Amino acid sequence: MQWNTIRPFTVLNENEASMIRLEFDIALNYEVTGAQSDFIFNIHAAQTGHQSVVNEQLYLSQPITPVIYTDSTYGTRYMRLQAVPGPLTIRYDATVDISHYVESPENLVEVPISQLPSEVLPYIYPSRYCQSDRLGKLVTWEFAHAQAGYRRVQAIQDWVRQRTSFLPGSSNSTTSATDTIIDQAGVCRDFAHLMIALCRAMNIPARFVTGIDYGADPKLGPTDFHAYVEVFLSNRWYSFDPSGISPPMGLVRLGTGRDAADASFATVFGSVKSFVPVINIEAIDDPANGFTLPRHCTEAMSTHAALVQYQ
Repeated sequence: MQWNTIRPFTVLNENEASMIRLEFDIALNYEVTGAQSDFIFNIHAAQTGHQSVVNEQLYLSQPITPVIYTDSTYGTRYMRLQAVPGPLTIRYDATVDISHYVESPENLVEVPISQLPSEVLPYIYPSRYCQSDRLGKLVTWEFAHAQAGYRRVQAIQDWVRQRTSFLPGSSNSTTSATDTIIDQAGVCRDFAHLMIALCRAMNIPARFVTGIDYGADPKLGPTDFHAYVEVFLSNRWYSFDPSGISPPMGLVRLGTGRDAADASFATVFGSVKSFVPVINIEAIDDPANGFTLPRHCTEAMSTHAALVQYQ
């Protein structure tokens, strides 16, 4: 058994709001039942211009050396390892500081396709769980006359929230955005897929983010991985949580992708039995040192730097 202490990062933040400090731990348990099995994990806190890792530790129950690498575009961090038969426990503990970039919603506009940065283009197309190409008539009817920009995106989020019930166990790994429209129920990933599909159908880039949330109602059950949405407006990605179960200010970013297929917390290759993840998260309330609790607010928030428009 071993603990690996991971070197923290230091990041300078611009136009930051009050600092949020979140402490969390993730415990994953498996039983490798066949020959050696490979795993790819996305459980490390992402490193962005507005989310920095203060400290972190990684524990592995087997004497194996993981390979940890970072996607330079989004700060997503992956861990790859090969486990031998028997029990396998992975525990990741971290303290993360988040200083959101904030903006008035009235200042945020939709970016014309011709001016989108090249790295944003993948998020205007349909994807496996977000069939935006099937929702053209629906979005024209529902959102074409909404105020363009942040207010239109907010209208899409409200539409999803009002027409979808948060119901654990109501969906599975194959449930897509169109399924959620029909079923009118789902969990956080289903809310996210539907909002993303509707935004893309309006030619507004949107993407899927996985993380951990602070502030959800305990009645919803134990803390779990959480899915939310980022929408590209005025050359920056802004956060939305269509499920509405926690304030967006309390979201820790782990992974980013087109939909859930790109941002799984664990991908397993081999014969493996999985157990339910155990996750804990706490927010630090220390105004004297600049740390405040996550709260709902009316400003638009982002944890990414602005991008350069296509010229």
